[in-house]
Amino acid sequence: MLCLYTVFGMELRMTSTFPSISISTDRLVLRPFDMADVPAYIEMMNDELVTAWTDAPYPYTQVDAERWVRRIAPAERTQGNGIVFAVTEFLTQRLVGSVRLLNTDRRTLATEVRYITAPWARGEGYATESVLALAEWLFRDQGFERIELRTPAGNTASQQVAQKLGCISEGVLRNARIARTRTENGTDGGWTDIRTDLIVWGLLPEDLEGVAEQLADAGGYGTYNDWD
Repeated sequence: MLCLYTVFGMELRMTSTFPSISISTDRLVLRPFDMADVPAYIEMMNDELVTAWTDAPYPYTQVDAERWVRRIAPAERTQGNGIVFAVTEFLTQRLVGSVRLLNTDRRTLATEVRYITAPWARGEGYATESVLALAEWLFRDQGFERIELRTPAGNTASQQVAQKLGCISEGVLRNARIARTRTENGTDGGWTDIRTDLIVWGLLPEDLEGVAEQLADAGGYGTYNDWD
């Protein structure tokens, strides 16, 4: 809902929120997280590639997961910043990833998307499929005009997702993200922070024209490890 208030003769536009919904594709269901997802979510977030390319706590604990499901993920929507989806297989209902919108700007009708694929579900093209479904919903039903992706320079799998979706590379933000790498004595479980560039990708409604058909003609959403 969009609320308007007037203060000293000036109209203040309060932030609106995305609806609480689920989105289905041929293979996937994008839905809000629930407590039944916690065990699989903990396992996914403790994967080494997820640790390397995200700023999630490590090790990722039961407390972290419950806080995410109960408070952080729902607040993204209710506070107007974005929306968070658990990505599950349609047939098995197994958690295979997550996709979220954040940094949403209602004035410019623009938002940023981030995605993670669980290690047991990589190679199936689930990130491409889920982000495509989310983008189609945003452009068609929510009237948005721009989606932005920011992929670390070393995360080539994430860059492939952007390319398959028809995103346009718009530039590089130098030294803009903190990633993590194993310490020299990797057996001790240690990690150290490193700086990395971010490649900025833009996706507009017209960029999606024909993308679904092209993916179908190419044999589907891909078989590379589109983890994040």
